[in-house]
Amino acid sequence: MECTVKWLDGMAFVGETGSGHAFVMDGAPEGGGRNLGPRPMETVLTGAGGCTIYDVLVILKKSGQDVTGAHVELKADRAETDPKVFTRIHMHFVIRGRNLRRALVESAIKLSHQKYCSASIMLGKTADITYDYEIIEEPGGQAVQSA
Repeated sequence: MECTVKWLDGMAFVGETGSGHAFVMDGAPEGGGRNLGPRPMETVLTGAGGCTIYDVLVILKKSGQDVTGAHVELKADRAETDPKVFTRIHMHFVIRGRNLRRALVESAIKLSHQKYCSASIMLGKTADITYDYEIIEEPGGQAVQSA
């Protein structure tokens, strides 16, 4: 895997990935940025979310589950002093579909965190990572929650 990060001006940077995609990152105005894009650490957290929801969807689809929607909400705390690593990350998964099996949803999330998601496993070296989930059954919209 490769990428290049180029300084634009102020505290703005453009990241160019080996797969041919680009995105802008910037700092907060109080740090010299102009708020043109996400902070670099926000992209790290977002990447972990993308990594884990990707795994969960692949596992559920391979298990024959009828998933119609999915997202994960992440909230993180960082250390007060440098290096300001993530110290706590909570992930709330929302999985929507028809006749979803709770055991398979929970298993998919566990497998992502314990085996497949490189990003969350790496971040787990400094952060306490917790998760919960809810299943939204379609049609009818009855939510089932689990901690």
